[in-house]
Amino acid sequence: MAEWLYEEGIGENRAALVQDDEILEGEIELPGQVHAGAVVDARLTAILIPGRRGIVALAGGGEALLEPLPPSLPQGAATRVTIVREAVAEPGRAKFPKSRVTKAAPRDGLTLLQRIRASGARVTEPGSHGSDRLEGAGWSALIEAAQTGDIPFPGGALRMALTPAMTLFDVDGALEPAPLAVAGARAAGLAIRRFGLGGSIGIDLPTLARKEDRQAAAAALDAALPQPFERTAVNGFGFLQVVRKRERASVPEIVQGDRVGAAARLLLRRAERAPGAGERVIEAAPAVVARIEANPDWLEALARRLGAPVALRVDPALAISAGHVQSRFQ
Repeated sequence: MAEWLYEEGIGENRAALVQDDEILEGEIELPGQVHAGAVVDARLTAILIPGRRGIVALAGGGEALLEPLPPSLPQGAATRVTIVREAVAEPGRAKFPKSRVTKAAPRDGLTLLQRIRASGARVTEPGSHGSDRLEGAGWSALIEAAQTGDIPFPGGALRMALTPAMTLFDVDGALEPAPLAVAGARAAGLAIRRFGLGGSIGIDLPTLARKEDRQAAAAALDAALPQPFERTAVNGFGFLQVVRKRERASVPEIVQGDRVGAAARLLLRRAERAPGAGERVIEAAPAVVARIEANPDWLEALARRLGAPVALRVDPALAISAGHVQSRFQ
């Protein structure tokens, strides 16, 4: 039976739906953001496109895009909005949540922990001591795949690319076109679920001349990806489009949107679980060390959880993702 593993991490909260020691779904929650479903008092501070889009200042801090923008709402007016999508980093655009006007009473949106508890599945919060169940299920591998976009599967591989319009999967491999399309569609469905991808998603399969082969590939996707979602048929060029509800940033969007921050938080997770005793020394690339130093509360939380001091060491030769941790007493 599948269960959620939840960690209140340093700099992020993380959860994974695990079955048979394999991650079916992964999620990351960054602190300080307004959650989807929240209803917040706000004030219209800017009109970007009259009658279509504006920016509101949220009570308690932060801003959000307001869309659609009621024509009767003048700049400076007070209003109330519901958050329909949490902040998502997009190249060349401000990182704003999206909202719409509502008359509902103010309320908070559900946190990650509240959402997975409401799912009905068992929720376990493993400690940082003892067996690392989340890592055993492949958490680091999940983050690496989210960073690189390289996702192997038996007989081939997916190449995932994030674009402002949609997430794209390219299917490649040594199999014949028909079985490769089936295997690739299944792998894409599993990846969409595992990464929590939403919005518009394109899957570029091999070109398939036979209608039966195209239908088999679509059926493989349907079997791998739980509802709700909408999709097109596979066209003659092998392209299939999927649309899913998008309420928050996916794991790849969080990781690729801030590669340094993601590497720093993953390194802090490893430091919290490093074997040995005494002072821990974190050695990492200059940008990663600088990010940790810029968040002294992270170091304070790590030292408190370890019951030991923590030191940082810069190694310019290390890649961003290649940091490591040493304990004074092994």
